[in-house]
Amino acid sequence: MSRMIALIILLIPGILAGYGIKLMRDMLFGLQASWIPALWLQFVLGFLFMVLGVGFIGGFLLRRDRKNNKVQERFRRQK
Repeated sequence: MSRMIALIILLIPGILAGYGIKLMRDMLFGLQASWIPALWLQFVLGFLFMVLGVGFIGGFLLRRDRKNNKVQERFRRQK
């Protein structure tokens, strides 16, 4: 059950990051989303979505691996 919850927790930021990449790609091709008033704002929102999604997933994995003691010495917490 805990693995299913972890999967759901990781799916939401993963979808958010994917949508951010899509927004940035569409801006480069000149396709504007209907709910965003300007192309530059679309790129900024897409970049923000991507950074937040990837950052959350990376932090989640780093925290899990630290707990299981599976990280390199430089990523371990100082006591």
